[in-house]
Amino acid sequence: MLFRCLFGLLTLIALNACAQSYTVPGGAADFSQLGLTPQAKAALTDTSVQTLLDKKPLVTFPAAIAVVRVQAGDYDSYSFHRYARNTPRGAYSVITIRDIETDDDFNALAKLPQVAGVAGIKRILLDGNLNSDLQLRNAAAKLHANLLLYYTLDTAFDTETRVRPLGVITLGLFPNEKAKVTCTASAVLMDVNNGYIYSVVEASATNDQLTNAWESDTAMDDARKRAEREAFTQLLAQFKSEWPTVVMTYNRRAPAAAGAN
Repeated sequence: MLFRCLFGLLTLIALNACAQSYTVPGGAADFSQLGLTPQAKAALTDTSVQTLLDKKPLVTFPAAIAVVRVQAGDYDSYSFHRYARNTPRGAYSVITIRDIETDDDFNALAKLPQVAGVAGIKRILLDGNLNSDLQLRNAAAKLHANLLLYYTLDTAFDTETRVRPLGVITLGLFPNEKAKVTCTASAVLMDVNNGYIYSVVEASATNDQLTNAWESDTAMDDARKRAEREAFTQLLAQFKSEWPTVVMTYNRRAPAAAGAN
């Protein structure tokens, strides 16, 4: 009996010691204090950012696509400036005359699955200065398009002299300069209704050729066109490869009614 009492006493002492050394886990974290609930996120997010996050895709398929090329507001080039000056300007300019694009490029886009048609935005559809995507979306709406595909070409030039003595001896007739042009083409696929962005694609290309001092402007512009053409072609290839993903992600039609044929 005495042994049992001593054993019980020792057990209670041991359990008490364990209880004093073991820390019971605390409660769950209050996510509202960490800004991780939707309401808290909205309260902590900048208004302009929250406006973008709140946009929802409104596209319906098959989709009609309006296509337009945009450049800097003061865009100019060796062979293209006369057209740009007749185009409305602002934060950016719109190039409505095709420079390096072909009809086949846009015909190929029109043949993509779930594309109802492709149309280019013309100058007559543009109103006033161009300060945001709203002017482009308004022009696309006039074409009854529900998607807007706008793209831009960022082209950089560089010239380095090679074999200078031969250029002097031949009075500049020997092609002793190398004109290098690098172009990055970027495109955005946007919802005409609310500006929701479905896809962003980009492609780059480089072109160079030997030239001489007498023909450097013409040669560089030829190199520009080749680089821009290659970058644009790769951009279209990127867009075509991503289009099925866009369709699969956003073509969520309502299920057919029960018993419908």
